[in-house]
Amino acid sequence: MELLAGFSALQIVVAALATFASAFVRGLTGFGMAILLVPVLALALSPVEAVLTVNFLALFIGLSEIRMFLQHAERSAWVIGALVVLTTAPGLVALAATPPDIARLLIALVALSAFVAILFPTRPETAPGPLTTGATGIASGLLTGFSGMPGPPVVPYYVGRQIPRIVAKASMLLIFTIAAMAGLGSGLAIGVLEWRLLGLALMLFPVVLAGNWVGAHASGRVSDFAWRAFTGFVLGAAAIAALVKLAQ
Repeated sequence: MELLAGFSALQIVVAALATFASAFVRGLTGFGMAILLVPVLALALSPVEAVLTVNFLALFIGLSEIRMFLQHAERSAWVIGALVVLTTAPGLVALAATPPDIARLLIALVALSAFVAILFPTRPETAPGPLTTGATGIASGLLTGFSGMPGPPVVPYYVGRQIPRIVAKASMLLIFTIAAMAGLGSGLAIGVLEWRLLGLALMLFPVVLAGNWVGAHASGRVSDFAWRAFTGFVLGAAAIAALVKLAQ
């Protein structure tokens, strides 16, 4: 419990509830945990603490599923993941230098951008070209550092194409696992990683496992249309809720 010193009971309860909901969405859709969880945690913790805590959780759950990633992920996921590693640190430096209220607003806007992107029509199965892939990797890395959300550029890249759901999920989750490692490494390198966040993440990890398990079992029972519709609804609701809270 010493690792949890400094967190209030309310902060821990809010974190647990938000973690279960976001992990359920991750299990159902293959993404969304960081997009949903960081804005909520950033209302109870500092933005840097929220980002790094979610990085711990994303790494833990990602490592538990690594076999599935290796079996089904597209090759492009490795290219994007490598670019994420190279560009995460500048984003985290920018976050640490940004006033907390402004950072919370920007993080909420990033979540809202993911909602807008998911509304675009799906594209053919053909993989995007090198420029699009490179831009996706760079943007994802910068957003990993600044907001803990590698998803807004990555989700449209995969969900916006007519490819098998398992390929899209595995590719996205592989990138998010790499992004989590890059975020934690960058946090350690620039001196903003506090080890009490590891204690909070370890306490929340069983909640992640439970939410992810429920979501994964529900995933096989919904159509692709319902999957996309639910994803868009949750992304939009999370972003709007964070913006309303900031306006109060």
